[in-house]
Amino acid sequence: MMITVLTPTFNRGGRLQSLWDSLQKQTVKDFEWLVVDDGSTDGTKNLITQLQENSDFPIRYIYKSNGGKHTALNVGIQTICSELTFIVDSDDYVTDDAVESILKIHKKYRSQNNICGYAFLRAFPDGKVNGKKFDINEKIGSYIDVRVNGDDTGADKAEVFKTHCLKEFPFPEYPNEKFLGEDLVWVRMARKYEMVHINKAIYVGNYLEDGLTNNRRKHNIASPVGCMHRAEEFMESDLKTRYRIKGGLQYIVYGRFAGVKICDLIRKSRHKVLATACIPGGLFLHSRWCKAQ
Repeated sequence: MMITVLTPTFNRGGRLQSLWDSLQKQTVKDFEWLVVDDGSTDGTKNLITQLQENSDFPIRYIYKSNGGKHTALNVGIQTICSELTFIVDSDDYVTDDAVESILKIHKKYRSQNNICGYAFLRAFPDGKVNGKKFDINEKIGSYIDVRVNGDDTGADKAEVFKTHCLKEFPFPEYPNEKFLGEDLVWVRMARKYEMVHINKAIYVGNYLEDGLTNNRRKHNIASPVGCMHRAEEFMESDLKTRYRIKGGLQYIVYGRFAGVKICDLIRKSRHKVLATACIPGGLFLHSRWCKAQ
């Protein structure tokens, strides 16, 4: 198989059928579907067993204790042997030609070792593109240059990665924390690799009221150490000044939610001057967010 569609899931048994339906409709079937169950209690395993019996493509199922999406991704990625990994959330589904489109672009750029993967567009169920299109189709550039410094971080894209690059940059895991922004890894990867950005929507995203996207701040506050380390990645000098300042503020905010003293935050930071400058604003935000909980 050339592609593994990797789906981490937690108590989304009622949603997985839609994704499976879209995979059944693929115009090219050179893929497997790997479902990593992050401790579901809603009968997800029974559903997958039924789908395996009726599927015309291979389905693998892995069960693990609940640890958060990023830990499920780590478990799944370590088992993948295909060249490409396409991460698709259990709430979402893909277009009929998604696999065909991925293989077409991969054939063109497969031999370029500086490329870690491909970023396609996402759409909403009504067909409207999520966010903006890339200024140039098949634009080659890093996640930092195109997405962050290109001011396109507010909308999700459909990322397909070369599997060996994901294995090279696993998601960091922190004790007792179940949420981590995936862009922490995308930014780290961007300092070594570029991506091809394609103006074609192959992924349809549903944003549920109880989903991770709609509850991001709550999950961040509950997982402050990882968010603090993510913030430090955004304080590096290869990002625009406003993103560095935002990273500095978040470093202070989440550091305080993690119970780290200000003096220790400054001492441990790789960006002491920026972190120090962000102390007043960070403490103000921390106070506001505490009151809003």
